[in-house]
Amino acid sequence: MHRDLATLFKVRLGFFVVLSAVLGWFMAMDTMDLKTFLVLTLGGYALTGASNGFNQVIERRADAVMSRTQNRPLPSGRMTVNEALAWSTLAAVVGLASLFSLNPLSGWLGVAAMASYVLAYTPMKKHSSLCVFVGAFPGALPPMIGYVAATGDFGIEPGTLFAVQFMWQFPHFWAIAWLAHDDYLKAGYKMLPFNAGRSGRSAQLILLYTLFCIPASMLPWALNQPMVGDVAFTVAVLAGLGFSWFALRLLATQTLEAARNLMFASFVYLPSVQIVYVLDKIPLS
Repeated sequence: MHRDLATLFKVRLGFFVVLSAVLGWFMAMDTMDLKTFLVLTLGGYALTGASNGFNQVIERRADAVMSRTQNRPLPSGRMTVNEALAWSTLAAVVGLASLFSLNPLSGWLGVAAMASYVLAYTPMKKHSSLCVFVGAFPGALPPMIGYVAATGDFGIEPGTLFAVQFMWQFPHFWAIAWLAHDDYLKAGYKMLPFNAGRSGRSAQLILLYTLFCIPASMLPWALNQPMVGDVAFTVAVLAGLGFSWFALRLLATQTLEAARNLMFASFVYLPSVQIVYVLDKIPLS
């Protein structure tokens, strides 16, 4: 059962979501507060798990026809819909209670993230490739939630962290969609841009949005009172150029290998930039 719960909640994916929230929190914190750190981590994991659980309940029939998902707990029959709903509801209650205990604004951002992911992005996948744009909003909220959990206030600073992760969503999910395109066709999902499939047109837009990550990553440095310094700015730009090289390779070759390399590059790029933001705040003396 514990393995099925881990699959339902996508625990490994949850790690990256929670990491971005925690790094957003570190960006706002001057001193370490272990209690807040633990509550944010618990809330982030629980809310991410709940969102993934509700997503799999809605998509259980589509999951059954895709080779990459047909062994999940619901399509395989190892878990019933009622069981999945019960576990997901419990996780949602724990997650939202944790975030609201930090402050109301972080709690409401958690509500917005889960609702937009489950009620907007998930059903839209069968209707329009704009689902990736819609899904980028909940996907970009974790660092903002982490920052607001520390401050209780919304402002330009958490907005810049949101912008960085928002732009990253597009090359990340389009690389996955390129790899899973055949499976997505079976399920009726429209994920690649323009519904153009694995094509030069799709690859061009993937490269364009990867390049957009570079100016987005400059925003925390470009503030009048910058959140980060020149070191983080330089690393972020270089990381963006490296990330874009993988997107350029996809445009040049349009192969599964290039898409896979871009996907792995996306997993390295975002946490690397966010970690450098945090490290750049630490005084040298």
